[in-house]
Amino acid sequence: MDIVSLLAQSPGLLKLDLLCKGARVRDKELLLSSTKPMIRTRAGLGSGVDIILPSGFYINVPIMEPFCLKSPYEIVNRRSEWFLEHENGPSFLISLPPDPRWYNQMTSSGKPMSRIGVLQGTYLAIYPAEICNNWTSNPKCNCRFCSVGLNLGEEEEISKSVSDVVEVAIAAQEESKTTYIHFNTGYYRDEDYFGRLAPYIEAVKNETGMLIGVQIPPAKDLRDYDQFRRSGVNQISFCFEFWNLDILLKMCPGKATRVGLDRYLEAIEYCADIFDTANGEIIAGIEPIDSTIEAIEWITGAGAIPTVCVFRPLLGSDASDIPSPATEDMIPIFEALYDKCIEHDLPFGIAPNIKVGMVITPEECATLSPDRSFNFWKTVKRLAMAASFRTLFYVKMRRIFKRRRNAHILNVPGSYNGKVKTNR
Repeated sequence: MDIVSLLAQSPGLLKLDLLCKGARVRDKELLLSSTKPMIRTRAGLGSGVDIILPSGFYINVPIMEPFCLKSPYEIVNRRSEWFLEHENGPSFLISLPPDPRWYNQMTSSGKPMSRIGVLQGTYLAIYPAEICNNWTSNPKCNCRFCSVGLNLGEEEEISKSVSDVVEVAIAAQEESKTTYIHFNTGYYRDEDYFGRLAPYIEAVKNETGMLIGVQIPPAKDLRDYDQFRRSGVNQISFCFEFWNLDILLKMCPGKATRVGLDRYLEAIEYCADIFDTANGEIIAGIEPIDSTIEAIEWITGAGAIPTVCVFRPLLGSDASDIPSPATEDMIPIFEALYDKCIEHDLPFGIAPNIKVGMVITPEECATLSPDRSFNFWKTVKRLAMAASFRTLFYVKMRRIFKRRRNAHILNVPGSYNGKVKTNR
């Protein structure tokens, strides 16, 4: 396949190629001063810079890792406009997400909002609890690709109060028009994920009405998920990472020995029936391609939606010396992702204003090739569902905004209690 000749016609292929190859930057200082800052929180996947492609697709483009130096792509500025240029011809006019004003605000407790939560694409990402216990074990048994143990406390607050999180959520909703907030945690020995997250979930839901997702290891008691649902969670995700058991043990020793793949799969099956959507998250580019496709087939067959991450050798991680995958090897995986989601009639792409830069979503996979077929009636059904959901969602949002105004909470834009400070 001549990938270069298809890039201008295939937005999904362009995004996939960038995730695999990253980009060089001619003037990195100018680029980073022109958009929102790179903040390496959570698993560290914010190691790239967010750009918006001509298709409207968001992507977090790797620019810091050594493999990017060999990339055929370069991000350049010409007369105050930004371009993504391929060394063999194609050039794309891109745009940069603005630096949110609320990043420079302080919570009422005096903490920078950008150290509480960050925008990833258009959604708000928050790691509310202490560091994953796989990082604090002796010896450590953290996932080799993860860098959260290097970032938490460095670029992110270790302790986040409920009021801090709610203030940041309101600020993101008011200024950035955020509709979705995503909480994730690592592994904890007591496995009390609901106890840790419930106060944040219930407060954010009550004050903002935003859609809420959580990413957690499997709970000991499946009934915990019913509590998550009642507390206001819309989406739940389980990152089992690899289908191949040998690769899982090698790359994720803590997950493999302390939890095990079977518990992840049991949790996905249970949650697919009670949440708006359930997701199984896997990494493509380390295990055999057939194993990743088999995982996609199992996840979709269980009624859940796969989240497929292209492996990125993050700086400082234990897997930083593993090469990034070839685009040609990844194409069959993402074609399978789209095909299986369509085959099982899964409700992807329904929620409003959720643009994801870290992964390729199923709807973006539909554009992997210009002549890719699609199911017309299933597509119409999904678009009708999305329109109906969007209408109902924004009706609820208007009620919440009105309630907040009536309560005089928004004395200062983006505030939770009218006491927001700024460090500008």
